[in-house]
Formats: sequence, C-alpha cells, structure tokens
Amino acid sequence: MVNKVYSDHTQLQYAYYELPFVCPPTGQSHGAGLLSGQSIPLNLGEVLRGDRITTSDINLQVSHDSECNILCHQNITRADLTRAKSMIEDGYVVEWIVDNLPGATSFVTVDKTRKYYAAGFKLGYTEISGSTGSPRYYLNNHHTIVIRWRKAPGSAGEKGGKVVVGFEVYPKSVGAHSRNSNTGCPKDLQNVEENFELYIPPIREDVAHKYPDSSYIMADNEIGEDGATINVPYTYSVYWREDETVEWSNRWDLYFVNQEDGSHIHWVAIANSLIICALLTGMVLIIFAKTIRKDIKAGYKESVLEGGKRRRRSKPHSPKRSGEKLGGMLEQPDEAATSDSSSDEDALEDVTGWKLLHSDVFRTPQYGYLLAPLVGSGMQLLFMTLGLVLLSAVGVLNLSFRGGFISVGVGLFVFAGTFSGLFSAKVFKSFDGRDWQKNAFVTAILFPGLAFGLIFILNLFVWAQASSTAIPFTTLVGMLVLWLFIQVPLVYVGAWAGFEKTAAWEHPTKATTIPRQIPPQAWYMKSVRSVLIAGLIPFAVIFIELLFMFNSVWQDKSGYYYMFGFLAVVVVILMVTVAEVTVVTIYVQLCAENYHWWWQSFAVGGGSAVWVFLYCVWYYFARLHITGFVSSLLFFSYSFMACCVYALLTGTVGFLSANAFVRRIYG
Repeated sequence: MVNKVYSDHTQLQYAYYELPFVCPPTGQSHGAGLLSGQSIPLNLGEVLRGDRITTSDINLQVSHDSECNILCHQNITRADLTRAKSMIEDGYVVEWIVDNLPGATSFVTVDKTRKYYAAGFKLGYTEISGSTGSPRYYLNNHHTIVIRWRKAPGSAGEKGGKVVVGFEVYPKSVGAHSRNSNTGCPKDLQNVEENFELYIPPIREDVAHKYPDSSYIMADNEIGEDGATINVPYTYSVYWREDETVEWSNRWDLYFVNQEDGSHIHWVAIANSLIICALLTGMVLIIFAKTIRKDIKAGYKESVLEGGKRRRRSKPHSPKRSGEKLGGMLEQPDEAATSDSSSDEDALEDVTGWKLLHSDVFRTPQYGYLLAPLVGSGMQLLFMTLGLVLLSAVGVLNLSFRGGFISVGVGLFVFAGTFSGLFSAKVFKSFDGRDWQKNAFVTAILFPGLAFGLIFILNLFVWAQASSTAIPFTTLVGMLVLWLFIQVPLVYVGAWAGFEKTAAWEHPTKATTIPRQIPPQAWYMKSVRSVLIAGLIPFAVIFIELLFMFNSVWQDKSGYYYMFGFLAVVVVILMVTVAEVTVVTIYVQLCAENYHWWWQSFAVGGGSAVWVFLYCVWYYFARLHITGFVSSLLFFSYSFMACCVYALLTGTVGFLSANAFVRRIYG
C-alpha cells in the first residue's frame, strides 16, 4: 500500500498518488479483488490525520527475491519538476505500508549494539554545486524493499505460516548512465555512477526572445510550459530475510529504540512532579489540620455582624446561691470568669478573614449561565481524556490500530455529552437557574460549535492547497451528524437528569441582600496575576512530558507517541496538583475577604494553559522549521485549540475542587 508524503517543514501532507512525478496506478488486479489505485476504507481517525491508503503496483511474493523490477517510465513537465524540487527541498518523506507496518529507514545506534527504524524514507535529496554554489536536486527513483519475516507462532507456523516483523525501504537515485540499456535496471546498486538529477535545460531561444538586450539566463522554474519533459525511470528490488530475533508481538519496538534513552528523563520528571505535588499536599493538610480547624472551633457562627461591629452573645446570669459572698468594689474578680471572658474575646478577635464572608461566599456569580456550560464541557473533555489515557496505557489502543486514538477519542467525546449535560445542569441549578433547556442548548453548542467552526475555516485554507490534510466534505458532514443528532440529544438527556432527577448542591449559608465591600487586594491577589502565578506550578509538572509529546506530534509526523504509562502517571499528578493549587489560591483569596471565587477557581485551574501556549510559541521559533503561511496558521490554530481543551479540562477540575473545599469549611 502507498499512503502519503509528509514533512517537518510544513503541516501540509499529500496523497502519494496525487504527486505528478510518481508512477500512477495502472488499475491491474493484485489478487483478493484489489486493483492498483483502489482506495482502502479508512476509519475516522485515519481520515482526520490525513491518511489516504491505496493499493500500489509493487508486487510482493512471499520468500521470492527480485533483484530488479521496472515499475514505470514517467514523463514529467517543467511544472511537475518544479513541484518535485520544492517538495525535496522541504524534506518530504514517503510512507508505504506492508502488513500495517510503515516502511522505515534502518539505522544503527552509535555504539552499534542496537538497530532502530525511522518511519518513512526520503523523496529525494539536494547537493550544493561546487562550481555555481546553487542547489542541485536529485530524485530517489529506485527502491530496495527488505521484508523481514519469521515463522508464525503456534499451529500456523507448523503449517508453514509466516509473519512480517519488519519492513525496510532503501531509496537510491539512479541516473541514465548507471542503468543497463537493455533492461533499464541499475547496473550496480552499490556503485552508482550517476544520480538522477531533476533538470531540464532552459530554452535559449525563448530567453533571447524575451530578453534581447540582456545576458540574464532564466532559471528552470521561471520558464513557462513549452512541452519539454524529462523521463523518470522507476524501478524496485525486493528481498525477503528471515529474522528470528524479533517477535511478531514486539515488531513495533524497533520504531522506538532510539527513544528508549528518554525513559530516565521521564522518571526524573515524574520524581520532580511528585515532589511538587507532595509540597502542595502538605500545604493543604496544614490548612485543614491547623488553620481551618482552629477557625471552625472558634466558630464564626458565634459572632454576629451588626452595624459593622462584632457583638458577642451574652450568657444568662445565674442567681447567687445562699451563703455565697457578694462581691464588693475591692473584691478581686473570679479568675475562672476572667479566663473565660478573655478566651471569648480572643475567639472573637479570630473572627476575621474568610469567616466574615459566610453571608456572601455563595452569592450567585455574574455570567453564571456561561460558567455552567463551561464546567459541563470540561467534564466531557475530562471523561474523554481519562478514557483515552486508560485505554492506551492498558494496550487497547496501540499503533497497530491505525487512527484508533482519534476515532475512539471522537466517540468518547460524543457519548460523554451525557456527563456534560448532567454537570452543567447541577451547576446551573446551584446558581438558582430555572430554564434548564436553554442551559442544555448552550452547553451542547458552545464548545463543539466553536471547535467545528474553527476547523471548517482552517479546512478552507488547506483545501486551497489540495493537501490530504484537508478533511473531506463528506467527513465534515458525518461529524456534523454525530454532533447534532447524537451528542446534542445526549446533552439534553444528561441536563434533564441533572436538573429534574438529582438534588442541587445546597449552599451551607445564605447570601444577604447587600453584598459586602471587598477591601483592597495585594498585588499578587489580582485576578490575572494570581492566575498566572498559580498556573506555573501545574506547568512545571507537565513540562517534560510536553516536550516528548510535541516532538512526536510536530517533529515526528508519523505521530508514534507510545509512553502512555508515563502519561497516565503525569495526568494523575496533574489533576491532583491543579486541585491543590486551586484550593490554596482560593483559601488565600477568601482570607483577603474576596468572595468572588467562582470564576476565579475556574481560571486558576486552567491558568497553566497560558504557559502551555507560550511554550508552543517558543517551540515554533526554537525547535521547528515550518515555512509558509498556511502551515504556520495550522500550527498556531491547532495549538490554540489544544490549549483551550486543556484549559477547560483543568479549569473544571479546579472549579469542582474549590467548590467542595468552600462547602466543607462553611458547612
């Protein structure tokens, strides 16, 4: 099978058979009812990641070596040649597939003890001319295919069955002088006399006609179509090699041998994250075990606010017993009574900070009708994320299931609409909301609608580039159907259950009519500053894992990220860290007598998304080599969408944690 070409320098992928300078499919039958050029049915994830898998004309016969096969002779024009040069300059890599394994280039580690694969192989390469200093472009037009196999396990192997454990492709550029004139095959692949250069001589007459008074010589790509072509001979060799060192179940491991050295970095990162999490846990325990426990014992309920002054409830006087001496002016006061009075006064002096907000802390926030749908969408994303990480960590989602991660993710997101509606309705009901159907509509439309609209706009730019990265129109319609006819009804079902069938989160205290005046806040407690400062801690927890994920997604376009065990641990630590950071931040805010904690808890929880996006900007300029407006637009748009998803997810965790914390201390 042939799939696509992709590059680290651009986000635009192209289907292999859409390239004008490769051999087009002949439509011949290859057995099992497959015709060359026939597209293979793809799942949703494969389509969204830009796969376009098609049967090729390359024949593979098990255990039959073939030293040379002529695939085709392809004539390409100046325009085709210009496009080939551009793609070679951008470093495009080709992906072919055998038995679900991507064709790979084989390498050996520096110490020559291990072998590993790099998915794909180069379309061509460039060299700088020694005489002119300009680049010269060479096309890889011969491919040596090595299929590594071993005996099938179990009874199938006893019957002569074989399984593929490796697929290697070694491309070469072979010019006309290095080919046998009779067969068209290379004379000697080990000693190629001449490489195949992409070059069509310019037409001097045309240059002289356009520039009669100038000695300027036009470049190849500056001359229009004149009917000139160049013939590209494509050939391939096939070799089958038995390899008993690789188990079929572990055949993907070779693609990750060069990444194994990063394991100790993961362990160091996890240890660092655990230390941060432990320090935060200690802070939260101190707050609960000492400060709040002491405050609750002092009892803010024993104090009442009247006219802005504290007043202690007086205790009834008990009559004197007979024979008890009446106190006179010179009589010393009773020590016990004095002690009790002093302790009461001390307790009253402790009625400050967060205890003064019991009549305002559960006041309905502004724009609560928007906060509730955001929390609902965050729960939907949280369910999807935890499901994906869990399924990947246990091995249900693996590399052999092409596009499975995206397909299952879309499915989990759609069916998690029930959780979205449920939690959105409960939060909305706690804000004294009445119209739950309107809230359900906003929840079902808000985030999916914004995401779908942005994807559709980006798709217009990619469609204009004729790239396979563009989502087909039929797929967009299918996603629209999933959204409107499955996810939206599920949101309504969850909202109905959350509003009508479950109890609301009752507030421990009631809000007064007149809101309390908030005193001036310290500089670090300002809304934006506290969000940025608090967001640094969760970002420090995930920083190292972000680097590995970014390398997999943006640099290694094959997208073979596999350390889901580490990722699962980091996700758990991240959730705990976000919850604890939010609790500490909100407690400090309440102690400063600021009761606007609803939106603040959501913002603090998602505050690290700002740092993640800034990291994306740094990564773009420091680590990537992306060129072109469309590719840059795709990078920043996808990064922004990912950060929004992350902010919704962590913001929801922060909101629910702060909500539980505030209810606990005021309950």
